[in-house]
Amino acid sequence: MTTLTSADLLTLSPVIPVVVLDDADRAVPLAQALLAGGIPVIEITLRTPAALAAIAAVAERVPDMVVGAGTVTSPAHVDKAVAAGARFLVSPGTTDALLDAMAGSGVPYLPGIATVSEALRVLERGQQEMKLFPAEACGGRTFLQSLASPLPDARFCPTGGITPDTAPLYRALPNVGCVGGTWLTPAKLVAAADWAQITQLAVDARREA
Repeated sequence: MTTLTSADLLTLSPVIPVVVLDDADRAVPLAQALLAGGIPVIEITLRTPAALAAIAAVAERVPDMVVGAGTVTSPAHVDKAVAAGARFLVSPGTTDALLDAMAGSGVPYLPGIATVSEALRVLERGQQEMKLFPAEACGGRTFLQSLASPLPDARFCPTGGITPDTAPLYRALPNVGCVGGTWLTPAKLVAAADWAQITQLAVDARREA
């Protein structure tokens, strides 16, 4: 299995699907549907009791999918996610303890930031790739444009409130590698097991990138 870096996470796909799963049995067909549409990465958020089992299922049964854990908010989350098979970690924010745990996890990670000071803290740790969250609520594209000059080494995956219409506008910014979004895996389609429509959404996301 190829070793990934945090920089690689920003180039795997124009959009990282951000997924909330209540049923771990949906994880494998969902991952297969995204792969069929050309999206080779999925972020399964640790917001439900099914999340770790879902990550483990994808890691074991869909090896071509790069599965990661999102909403990582504690060192305990880091340990459990990596043990389940997560190949990357994404946090909504940063603390020193969380940064230490993610840095020591052995897998790439995107720590969440929402301010210039938080971005500087992450850069001081030698980490150039990070997540902007909640992107739209904390300034969106205007904020990212403002960071490009004073923080030229910082690279972002903005997530939060981004739509299919605004995603290409974000990706056009020089300090954005990819965006995160929930629109590729709507809860209604997942609940209905409408994998064909999810594949089409993935195809559309790649085409519009």
